[in-house]
Amino acid sequence: MAGRGSRLRPHTLTIPKPLIPVAGKPIVHRLVEDIAGVLNQPIDEVAFIIHESFGKKVEDDLIAIAQKLGAKGTIYYQNEALGTGHAIMCAKDSLSGPAVIAYADTLIRANFDLDTSADSVIWVKQVDQPEAFGVVNLNANGEIIELVEKPKEFVSDLAVIGIYFFKDVAVLKNELQSVLDNNIIHGGEYQINDGIKQMMAKGMKFVPGKVDEWMDCGNKDVTVETNTRMLGFLHNDGENLVAKNVKLENATIIPPCFIDEDVILMNATVGPNVSLGKGCHVIDSIIKNSLIQTHSHIKNANLDNAMIGNHASFDGNFTSISIGDYSVLE
Repeated sequence: MAGRGSRLRPHTLTIPKPLIPVAGKPIVHRLVEDIAGVLNQPIDEVAFIIHESFGKKVEDDLIAIAQKLGAKGTIYYQNEALGTGHAIMCAKDSLSGPAVIAYADTLIRANFDLDTSADSVIWVKQVDQPEAFGVVNLNANGEIIELVEKPKEFVSDLAVIGIYFFKDVAVLKNELQSVLDNNIIHGGEYQINDGIKQMMAKGMKFVPGKVDEWMDCGNKDVTVETNTRMLGFLHNDGENLVAKNVKLENATIIPPCFIDEDVILMNATVGPNVSLGKGCHVIDSIIKNSLIQTHSHIKNANLDNAMIGNHASFDGNFTSISIGDYSVLE
C-alpha cells in the first residue's frame, strides 16, 4: 500500500488511499477483516508495506488493525515505486510459512473454502471483459497453468484480483530474490507474476479461489460506487449503520446509509447510498450516492456521486463534486 494513489487525488493528498473510509471503515481495515473471514483460522502477523512518509499516526492505526485480530502488526517501507515483486520483498523478514498477499485498494465479498493443500491459491473474479484484465488459464483439472495479461484472444473470464495465498511464502521469496538478482523487469518494475511463473515452471500446484464480489477503489467514481455496493451488502446483512445520537430536524434518511456519531441533519434528505462521517452537518440539502468523510459542513446542496474529504465546507449547487480535506467552496 505504498503507492501515491494519484488517481484518487485530492483525497490522497492528505491520507493514503487504503485509509479512505468506505461505508464508515478504512479500505485496508475492511480488506484485512474480509480476508480473515475467508481464512477462518488464527492469524499470527499482519505486515503492512507502506511509504515512509505516511507517518506515525498511520502506522499506529495499521498496527491497531492487526491487534484487533489478535495478531502482531509489522510495518515495512517501500520508498521507491519498483513494482509488486519489489514491494513484497521489502517485507522479506516476514515471508515464511503460510501467508496471504493482497493489494490494499481492493475490497471483496467471498465465501469459499481455501484449498490449503495447493502450493498457492490465486483469487479470481469472473468478468465480462477479460481482455481488460490479467486472467488465469486453467487445465482440465481446474488448476492454473498460466497467467495472461490482457489477452487479445479469449483465454478465460477469470480475472486476477490481486489476492494470493501461499502454503509456504518462503518459496515465493526465493523466486522473487532470483527476479531481483537477475534484474527481470516488466514495465520498469519487478512483478510478482515473474516469481509465480518460476514457481509454475517448477511444477507447483496453483488453483483459483473465486470471490463473489470484487470492488475497486482506484478513482473517485469507482470508490463512490464501491461505497454504494458495500452499504447494500451491510444493510442486507442486518448491520445497524446509523449512530444513535444522530440529530434530525425535518430530515429524512433513505437506507442504506452509514451515518456516524454527532451528525446533524436539518431540512435534509440523505440517501440512499450515502456515507457521512463523524461530526458532519448537513443543512437544506439533498444527498444521494455519495461518500463524505468527517466533520464536513454541507449547505444548500443537491449532491449525487460526490466525494468530500474531512473538515470541508461546501455551500452551492454543484452536483457531482470531488473535494479534499479542509477545502472550502461557498
